Parts: sequence; structure tokens; C-alpha cells
Amino acid sequence: MNDLISVSDDVRTALDRGGPVVALETTIVAHGFPAPHGVEVGLEMERAVTEAGATPATIGVLDGRIRVGVTDDELSRFDSTARKLGPRDLAACAVSGELGATTVGGVLTVARVVGIRFMGTGGIGGVHRGYPTPPDVSADLVALVTAPVLVACSGAKSLLDIPATMEHLETLGIPVLGFRTDTLPLFYEAAGGPAVNQRVDDAHAAARIAAAHWQLGGCGLLLTNPPPESLEVAELVEEAVATAAREGVSGQAVTPFVLAYLHEKSGGRTREVNRGLAVANARLAAEVSIAFAAL
Repeated sequence: MNDLISVSDDVRTALDRGGPVVALETTIVAHGFPAPHGVEVGLEMERAVTEAGATPATIGVLDGRIRVGVTDDELSRFDSTARKLGPRDLAACAVSGELGATTVGGVLTVARVVGIRFMGTGGIGGVHRGYPTPPDVSADLVALVTAPVLVACSGAKSLLDIPATMEHLETLGIPVLGFRTDTLPLFYEAAGGPAVNQRVDDAHAAARIAAAHWQLGGCGLLLTNPPPESLEVAELVEEAVATAAREGVSGQAVTPFVLAYLHEKSGGRTREVNRGLAVANARLAAEVSIAFAAL
């Protein structure tokens, strides 16, 4: 596309034809799972998109360029050494030549530039517990305001303040749809969250709402999808967050710390639920993108 952004041939062809394309992040590969599980999950998400009939566009920074669509070998390079990239970090990482793994916010920034309308991920960032001390709110939320992209996810990450995150989404004008649910999934848990703005029961309905929202000049949307397997881990999450605070873990390091803690203390059960919901959300994003392309 230019000296900064490189779009793979299959993604460019799909975009030029107005076909369904789904953006995928690389932070889930590099920092969401211990090696080699992250790469395996990334490949599974790509397969889920392809099998549904859409084109996967995994986004990361490699060799001085923002890559939209990577090969299997290139995906395997995204390990724990990769820099975690939100919207503010993309340009600096590309110019410096570092390896960079995109967050939801990072992917949304690139998707807006190249014209991708759909994304699948595990969970979005949001308002951290204890806000405003520290005043930690994920850049994912601001990126949703600037990028007209529908994000299929299982709500916000479980370590966050979910009610405060929902209030922030409302303030920013970001619709929260529930896929066959009336309440926001709590990432690992299928139910128990705040009420969503609108329930939708099929991909076509979600696509029609997204189209109408964008016709009105709207921003991004969330399509929240309960995890295929529900796991009650509220007490374990509280323990993980408290441990992180006690050990002085802060900023972007909190999420990978908490995820690793949960994986260890649950005997790997949270890892499997996380894996299942990430793949399911990639598939759902693909189904909605296909329905949107057919409108």
C-alpha cells in the first residue's frame, strides 16, 4: 500500500472486490498465551475466518512495516519479546524496526486506514479497577470512537471494572450488541454482566445494525458473544489483580500478568476457555462480515 503499511495480496484482493475481511490482532498471539499456544490460537482464529468464507487479516509490525495479513512463518515470530502496540505506538515501532504485536486499539487504527470493517478478538480493554486511582483507561475505547469497525468479542477483559467500562462505552456513543444474549458476557463467564443495548440473534441482524449505524456516521460497535464454555473465576480474578498490585505490576504489563496467573492457578482451564472464545469470536466476525457484504 505504501512504505509504512504492507497489505498481503489476498487481503488486498478481497478489499478491492468488497469481499468479507476480518482483522485479527497479534497481542493475543504474543502475550495472551504461553508459547507455543499463542501461535496455535492465532492460526486457529485464521482458520475459523477462512472456513466461514471470509479472508483473515492478521495485523502486526515486522521489519519496519505494518503488515496486514501475515504468513504462518511470520505469525510464529510474534512471541513474548514483541512490543505491545496500541494506537500511539504503531508508527514509532515501525520506524524503529522493532517487532510489534497489535492490541485491539492498534488493529482498529490500521483497519480504519485500509478499510477493514470487522474484527474478531477475545476481549477488549476498558476501565481498570480503582479508577481514577490509577487513571487507567484502555486506548481500545478511544480507538472504537475513531474506527467504524464491528468488533466481535466476549465483553471486556475480566480484570477490568466492567460496570465502569459500560458507562464509558455509553459516554463515547459505542453500541454494545449481545449475540443471543441480553447481558454482557464477562469474558470467562457467559452471564452476569450489565444489560446490553440491543440483543441480536443472527449475523444478518448484526450486519444490518452496523450498516445503519455507519450510514448515520457512527463509530465502532461491539458484538458481544458469550464464551462457548462458561467458567466462574471471579474470586480467582480478584486474587490475580490483588497479586499484581502487591508486586507492583502496572500499565500494559497487568493483562499478561493476570492471564498467566489465571492459567497457572486454574490448571490451564482459563487458557482453554480463552482459546475457545477467541476462535468463536473470529468465526462470528467472519459470519457478520459475509452478511454485510451481501447487503
